[in-house]
Amino acid sequence: MPMGGVPGSQIEVTTTGDNLEDADDLIFSDPHLSATHKLDAAGAPEPNKYLVTIAADCPPGLYEARMMTRLGISTSRAFSVGTLPEVIRTAPNTSLATAMKLELNTLCNAVMSPRAVDYYTVEAKKGQRIVVECAARGIDSKLYPVVILANAAGNDLVAERQSGLLDFTAAEDGKYVIKIHELTYGGGPAFFYRLAVRELPAGAAVVRTPSTRPVHAFSWPPAGLSERAETAEIEPNNDRTCVQRISLPADISGSFFPAADVDVFEFEAKKGDVWWVEVASERLGLPTDPAVLVQGVTGSGDTEKLTDVAEFSDIPSPVKVSSNGYAYDGPPYQAGSSDVLGKLEIKDDGLYRLQLTDLFGGTRNERGNIYRLILRKAAPDFALVAWALHMELRNGDRNALSKPIALRGGATMPLEVVAVRRDGFDGEIELSMDGLPEGVTAQALKIPAGKTRGILLITARQDAPRALAAASLSGRAEIDGRTVTHPCPLASMAWPVPDSWSEIPSPRLLADVPVSVGGAELAPLTLAVRENQVWEVTAGEKLTIPLVLTRRSEFTGTTMSLKTFGNGFEAAAPIAVPLTADNADAVLDLAALKTPPGEYVVAFYGGAVAKYRQNPDAVATAEEAFHKAESQVKELGAQQSELKNAKADGPDAAARLDKLTADLKAATATQRACSERLKKATEAAKPRDLVDIVASQPITIRVKPAEKK
Repeated sequence: MPMGGVPGSQIEVTTTGDNLEDADDLIFSDPHLSATHKLDAAGAPEPNKYLVTIAADCPPGLYEARMMTRLGISTSRAFSVGTLPEVIRTAPNTSLATAMKLELNTLCNAVMSPRAVDYYTVEAKKGQRIVVECAARGIDSKLYPVVILANAAGNDLVAERQSGLLDFTAAEDGKYVIKIHELTYGGGPAFFYRLAVRELPAGAAVVRTPSTRPVHAFSWPPAGLSERAETAEIEPNNDRTCVQRISLPADISGSFFPAADVDVFEFEAKKGDVWWVEVASERLGLPTDPAVLVQGVTGSGDTEKLTDVAEFSDIPSPVKVSSNGYAYDGPPYQAGSSDVLGKLEIKDDGLYRLQLTDLFGGTRNERGNIYRLILRKAAPDFALVAWALHMELRNGDRNALSKPIALRGGATMPLEVVAVRRDGFDGEIELSMDGLPEGVTAQALKIPAGKTRGILLITARQDAPRALAAASLSGRAEIDGRTVTHPCPLASMAWPVPDSWSEIPSPRLLADVPVSVGGAELAPLTLAVRENQVWEVTAGEKLTIPLVLTRRSEFTGTTMSLKTFGNGFEAAAPIAVPLTADNADAVLDLAALKTPPGEYVVAFYGGAVAKYRQNPDAVATAEEAFHKAESQVKELGAQQSELKNAKADGPDAAARLDKLTADLKAATATQRACSERLKKATEAAKPRDLVDIVASQPITIRVKPAEKK
């Protein structure tokens, strides 16, 4: 708090969160923003307080803010850089009498009061257009804001429960009241918001404050698409009597407005033509579900006949996702979309009519529900997104964790990478990660031709030093004789949902790819191949790969079940590995797998429940500090008793006794504080079950043809 600022300013920021007791630096995803510790009068850093400097040339927008902790980089919070002067609500404003006054063209940072309504007032003149926007979910808040405009007496005039935005024109001069509350009246530190009150000219477009991007937005826009569409939708174009004529190829911008809007376009096409139809609306961050119907048109007027040619709705997910939105039977990320991407094959010369609707738009009268419609010749391409691997959980578990790339020595972290293929592209995609910290390597299992999933394995050496780097993750493919490379963004949860039946996960894309090594701990278990070599096997035979298990923790259970990553081997039967042994064999049956000859890259992975102890070194440090404070209390107490027993008189003796008494009081307070720290450290260091994903580094297997008999 605050959650943002303006270019050219320095602001004091206070951080809160879980497991940040040992956090050090506050780090941003862009060099235009930097932070230093705020120092107290004695020159010591104040806990959780930083001075954030925003460069004068910092572009407005959203940036990632993270803490560097003992175990590496933390998860992220959105930090906003805007253009409006900012204030912070510092006093309660949960009644009309305590309402906070806001000037026009101001932004207020606040935290929602639990089980209450926050009140603000603003002065407006008759005919003045005022836009009130409450940014919350789009900046990583748990708040579902309800925004209400009331008159000076607090009587409600209009309410908005979905978009967080009110656009009104003052009916008369005077004071207006703005009320904010959470949809279910929740509140607290995770329910923060930024309330902007702006004056706009009549008819001017409302530009929303920047928002984080949903995961499915990774597949938009297509490479090379212009920022603005070539053609705008022209109303009315709602039925056959008022269609909008277009020529192909086409790039059209429009909106699903008013409610139940149907936009109809007509074009001429030739037999044998193949066009690709793409619509973006949900991927623009909107609550829409576009659908396209293409029909052939013959005749006219009363003799007109329509023949269905194609119908397009959703872009399917490249991989099976969790059926309940959590890590239950698949990843808790939706890479598909309710937008449109489909192939239109023209069978006959003639006139065709395209009808575009929003399946959710029957009652939504939102001018801001816009779309972009594209009809193009094939432009084969792909888009990528990645996330930290989530293990499948038991039936009923509801777990959606944030997983930063924070590595411990000896750990290998798998990233799951999925691709949306565009316009018929079916080739293989090579994955790579560059810009890694010292002691960290990344190896990829490519996305094979015709497939949509690959794995990237990031490994920290056991002796990798503490470090942080801004890495780059990308995919490369050969398309029509040219090399095409695209960045691969990361997806993460805005906040973790460890186990809840009442909280919905909120996944989003990240703006960067930070990779860190904590340097303070080693992985509980390292899984490695005994020899780094190419393992050869004849098709139809069994291959035994010797594994080495380096254990640094106790575990619940005696065995770990390993699955196999890698094309040609993912159907391998689970491999049971003992958690009490230093060595094990992984046996792959190529007769059962029917893996054809060729060279393959695989990796083994599984889940183990470690008896994790959080920072046991802190217990020893706290014990040492406690014993030191305890000794000082005893020593000062003895000196005080000795001075009292000496029954010395005079001002010097009295002054010495007063000083000893004060020192003893301070030492006793220090001892109590040290005792509390020791208690907390001891409690935190108690062994507790922690599920850890264990993965090996990639293994190359060469399958040789069987000898002909």
